[in-house]
Amino acid sequence: MDNAPLPPSIETLILPRAHDVGGFEVRRALPTKERQMIGPFIFFDQMGPGEFLTGKGLDVRPHPHIGLSTVTYLFEGEVFHRDTLGSAQPIRPGALNWMTAGQGIAHSERTDPVLRSHPNTLYGIQSWAALPKDQEERPPAFTHYPAEALPMLEDGGARLRLIAGEAWGVRAPVETHWPLFYADLELQPGAAWPLPDLHEERGAYVVSGTVEVAGQEFGAGRMLVFRAGDALAIRAVADGSGQGARLLLLGGAVMDGPRHIFWNFVSSSRERINQAKDDWEAGRFGRVPGDDKEFIPLPRT
Repeated sequence: MDNAPLPPSIETLILPRAHDVGGFEVRRALPTKERQMIGPFIFFDQMGPGEFLTGKGLDVRPHPHIGLSTVTYLFEGEVFHRDTLGSAQPIRPGALNWMTAGQGIAHSERTDPVLRSHPNTLYGIQSWAALPKDQEERPPAFTHYPAEALPMLEDGGARLRLIAGEAWGVRAPVETHWPLFYADLELQPGAAWPLPDLHEERGAYVVSGTVEVAGQEFGAGRMLVFRAGDALAIRAVADGSGQGARLLLLGGAVMDGPRHIFWNFVSSSRERINQAKDDWEAGRFGRVPGDDKEFIPLPRT
């Protein structure tokens, strides 16, 4: 399936690579050598599904960001977010944590001690949206949106939650800084859903199940990038299992130029990233209240 020639309407097929974050395996679909961004989305990690044993959990120590917004969305489990603004917020399935780093913020992501008292699961997506050049140095901010605040659409065996942006005639309440869309789509076997035609760059990440696009099938763990302007629908393949499919749909306007990336820093300026490196080593990002005993050192490579 992955080796078959792609239909003309699919520009790129991305196969994520696995790596470790905070003692947990994740699969990274963006950025890759094939594609740096889809709209403003410059980073896309699938966390899990996985289970922690009793006493264990996610431990992403305090670390810094500049020039982007982090976007955390869960299918299962819970993550506790803290940052240098004083934010302290658990996120649960269907809700959204949107943290805009701007000129600089540090945060941590951990499993709450109460959840560590028994085996606990974690399954979700963390992505980054690059900020436009004129917003890269905006003040940092953090906002949590409960699941019930995000628009839901249902039609013919399809159920979609618009996580952020605007598409399919609705707009999410999330404050964004660039035209984009981000949605969680669940399809029953045989059900279909159209890609939005409002945005130039569009992608779909298959979380589970198998989907058919333009006559070709794609399984879980595949990121599809579509050609601009083509009217397309995504259909869940009815394979007899009855499970249907789940996808994250994402994209937006073409970003205002490429970005430099080092570690957790994103910027249109290489010099600004060098400054962020110095600021982290010098402690100028500040401390994370409630989680100030340790931090992730600046990588040397």
